[in-house]
Amino acid sequence: MVTIRHGKFDKARALPLHPTTVAALQDYLRRDDRPRPAGMTPLLISSRGKRLRYGTVHGVFHKLLQHCGIAPRSAACRPRIHDLRHSFAVSTIAGDYRTGAPGSRLAILSTYLGHTEPGNTYWYLSGAPELMGLAGERLERHLAGDA
Repeated sequence: MVTIRHGKFDKARALPLHPTTVAALQDYLRRDDRPRPAGMTPLLISSRGKRLRYGTVHGVFHKLLQHCGIAPRSAACRPRIHDLRHSFAVSTIAGDYRTGAPGSRLAILSTYLGHTEPGNTYWYLSGAPELMGLAGERLERHLAGDA
């Protein structure tokens, strides 16, 4: 479990993590010998012991994309680090549709993403054709009395 102390709108929340992620973070902290200023709370810090800046993370992300051979579709359509969050949300919702999980799980996903209201998570539904198709199939089954 990781605690986000000062998230969006200065809200705190706890994020459950997969055991492999916990192990990787514990290994990172064990091997990290960089000095940390007193009262410093960020988990991931720069080589100078400071909070990571967006530009630094963005640059590393693009180097990783190049290393993995992931090319942008065009100059206007490049992968962004925030796309990982969107992909996570869409695949979670799609998995729920495929397994028939109740729609009430959207509130759990909304909390996990740090949204203040589940309604803020609904835009993922309209932004992904796969989800629109799955939602339509679920609606058809419901209207036919199969769901």
